[in-house]
Amino acid sequence: MSALLTAEKLEAFYGASQVLHGIDLEVKRGEQIALIGRNGMGKTTLLRSLMGLVADCRGKVTFADKDIARAAPETIARAGVAFVPEGRGVFGSLSVVENLVMAARPAIDGRCTWTLDRIFELFPRLHQRRTNGGHQLSGGEQQMLTIGRALMTNPDLILIDEATEGLAPMVAQDIWRTLGVIRGEGVATIVVDKDFRSLSKIADRVVLLSKGTVVFEGAPATLASQPQTLERHLGV
Repeated sequence: MSALLTAEKLEAFYGASQVLHGIDLEVKRGEQIALIGRNGMGKTTLLRSLMGLVADCRGKVTFADKDIARAAPETIARAGVAFVPEGRGVFGSLSVVENLVMAARPAIDGRCTWTLDRIFELFPRLHQRRTNGGHQLSGGEQQMLTIGRALMTNPDLILIDEATEGLAPMVAQDIWRTLGVIRGEGVATIVVDKDFRSLSKIADRVVLLSKGTVVFEGAPATLASQPQTLERHLGV
């Protein structure tokens, strides 16, 4: 698989505070990466940096062979990157259908794999609640809606921050199943979540952050065989 996204020596700052320290990262087309680490280690900042949402971000980032290091978030989105933020960002005053349709557009090459009907097939619960406002949805339904909205842009890469945080176990299982479907469609993903065991079942590769640096990168099984590394950096 060819590289879809490449970050080299990526640094990120919030004022005088440096959060990322020379991150190197490569995502291949269709690859699913688990981005893990304790709270405050730079996971969200890395996703936001790749999405162009960190004002002081330095280094090189290329996506589909284009330099996006200093591109605006909307430019990065149009290039084929979608973002599912922590907190979801659902528009409460809009219905489920309106939240989805407002994001709909073909991929940069004209593909329309993800349509309204396809999202409702993926998330039957959203079809049942299609006329309800975003503020009337449960946390799990909002997460489904946010993922569906990202897919409606027909992206080549989705960045998902805290995929199952705060969700009931049955709803979380639906999200893990969905990530498997997305992977099957050839969409690359970077997924942040605290559930390493569930992530390890679906991810092709694990990237472990500690204090803004990559301390492990490799197969989930390899990390699982290193209990000292897991204990030191995840406490599991």
